[in-house]
Amino acid sequence: MSTESNLNEAKDTQLRADALEYHRSPVRGKIEVVATKPLSNQRDLSLAYSPGVAYACEEIAADPATAAEYTSRGNLVAVISNGTAVLGLGNIGPLASKPVMEGKGCLFKKFAGVDVFDLELAENDPDKLVEAIAMLEPTVGGINLEDIKAPECFYIEKQLRERMNIPVFHDDQHGTAIISSAALINALKVVGKDIGQVKLVASGAGAAAIACLDMMVSLGVNQKNVYVADSKGVIWQGRDAKMEANKARYAQQTDARTLADIVKGADVFLGCSTAGVLTGPMVQTMAERPVILALANPEPEIRPEVAKAARPDCIVATGRSDYPNQVNNVLCFPYIFRGALDCGATRITEEMKLACVSAIAALAEAEANDAVAAAYAGQDLSFGPDYIIPKPFDPRLMATIAPAVAQAAADSGVATRPIADMAAYRDKLGEMVYHTGFFMKPVFAKAKANPKRVAYTDGSNQRVLRAVQTVVDEGIAKPVLIGHAAEIEAAIRQSGLRLKRGTDYTLVEAELDTTLQGTRMLNAGEVDTLICGMTGSYDDHLEHVKKEIGMAPGAGALAAMNALVLDKMTLFITDTYVNDTPSAEELAAITRLAATEIRHFGLEPKAALLSHSIFGSSSRPSAQRMRAAHALLQQTAPELQVIGEIQGDAALSEDIRAIYQHNGGFGGNANLLVMPSLDAANITFNVLKVSSGKGVTVGPILLGAAKSVHILSPSATVRRIVNMTALAVAEAR
Repeated sequence: MSTESNLNEAKDTQLRADALEYHRSPVRGKIEVVATKPLSNQRDLSLAYSPGVAYACEEIAADPATAAEYTSRGNLVAVISNGTAVLGLGNIGPLASKPVMEGKGCLFKKFAGVDVFDLELAENDPDKLVEAIAMLEPTVGGINLEDIKAPECFYIEKQLRERMNIPVFHDDQHGTAIISSAALINALKVVGKDIGQVKLVASGAGAAAIACLDMMVSLGVNQKNVYVADSKGVIWQGRDAKMEANKARYAQQTDARTLADIVKGADVFLGCSTAGVLTGPMVQTMAERPVILALANPEPEIRPEVAKAARPDCIVATGRSDYPNQVNNVLCFPYIFRGALDCGATRITEEMKLACVSAIAALAEAEANDAVAAAYAGQDLSFGPDYIIPKPFDPRLMATIAPAVAQAAADSGVATRPIADMAAYRDKLGEMVYHTGFFMKPVFAKAKANPKRVAYTDGSNQRVLRAVQTVVDEGIAKPVLIGHAAEIEAAIRQSGLRLKRGTDYTLVEAELDTTLQGTRMLNAGEVDTLICGMTGSYDDHLEHVKKEIGMAPGAGALAAMNALVLDKMTLFITDTYVNDTPSAEELAAITRLAATEIRHFGLEPKAALLSHSIFGSSSRPSAQRMRAAHALLQQTAPELQVIGEIQGDAALSEDIRAIYQHNGGFGGNANLLVMPSLDAANITFNVLKVSSGKGVTVGPILLGAAKSVHILSPSATVRRIVNMTALAVAEAR
């Protein structure tokens, strides 16, 4: 076995171990059900259940549409599978498919804020599945069918669409069809070909392939120019008298019998089959400037480099994230359901799917805004051969697709709650984006675009080493481990890692004080950034930073900030570690530094200067300091959105601020909480981290230093070390 094969096997082994641990810990599985209302006293109990619940029941009985007001149904989708066609795994059954369905639920929630019940049904009879699923209509607002094999999936979806008055969407079919169709439209624009004239060849005739072909024909591809091959060869008229009807629609009168035969002269190749079926010599026989959509996962029908070697003029899209033009269903399904649920659609119509296609295609042509450029730093996002489809983490997707879908639902007469103010709806969706799955994406993208030398002062710490393995695998940084060689190598072996000295990391033999050693290396330019603090006190590490690195010109203060991505919002909290009781001048400086840092995440800061008082209600010293800091910020940073002094609940609720008749500052909730003291900041962060912070936590982020250096806490997890490494690299000068 070659060295490369051994390395790949070792990576797969570690990925398996990491994946199993991810699914097992700290809570088994990836989803849970969380109550959205308090239930802490007799009054709450009487409202949530008997007798108060009866009033909600009576309202719904009188008007079923009010279920969207009084229950979670209007934001709830059932992801349903029997496990007969799990991507890359085949017919593994319903129980083994559950991790996939839970994962789909995570994507719904993270990308579009949609709640999910995953339901794995032990039933293969199509009619029984239809009966079981149809009975769920009172429970959920939409049905996402997943990983059900063809041809049963066609029948099941058709029956459910006819019987149910909620959206039913088989993502394997329609999600793939929508994304690939958007890619086709844009690819044909790039190569200058008329969609009605192209010859299209498909490899595969399963659910995804047939849905793609149907969608592409509806967009203008001439069905007479479509040729299909399945595992038995070309689908030709007369091949099989009992051929499944969806396949038979694409049978051609032809003497061609192999994929190689029909691909000759083809303008477009659509692959929904298996790895390697399209070869370089076959690509050479295609028409000029061919478009190749090789969508088999995880290994495409042809690798882009093989296709490009055969035909440099081709455009290639795959399902893989490590190549340009990724055709990924996550571009579609969260947002088409978001729009459908928000307008109360009774079904997903062809018009809604076509609106989705158009929105995705148009977004790829739109000029990348600052948020997109930050999320994909270093990548060419200009419309062209390597950018015919938006990136999966483009933060504009939800505010672009969901409104288009909702409008199409209204136009096609299936919206029971049409969106009255579409502009306001778009704004609301835009605010939701960064409370979902996008928080760290801009930071990681910047780091990967220009990896820097990162020194770790705790080089033999096992959590640090596990983080470094991830850093190396993802190309985030060039690690420099400060420690004793024997201890580091022993820890690597004990942890079962693949790190190799001289290849994956640089070793610097430790001196007596590794933080002092690291800050001097940073100051001397031997490394670009520094991560320390896994042992010892924060203050001891900070003293070395102050003496060796110092404060950046014009910073005005050193401070620490921590970030939390909570279920409903993202919060940055400062100053968590440095200044006991900052003055008004220091508070203003800290707020400015924090606002600059927040922009690294692609977010616009909204700062709240917190106090026990609100808008002058107290004359105590802490309240006066916060008021004075606000006045200073109005003079020194008038562009910054800031309110204060203000109580914590009002900072996070526009409705509460309205009670005090305060209309200034900004709308919605603050995302930067500036505390009057270190105690208040540190306590607030740590309480929220444990009680509500199951999402991303980042920090402590050291603000105001002359160079990129961060002091962690001994409790830092592997994930947080990786996050802080990416942030350190992204902000390193």
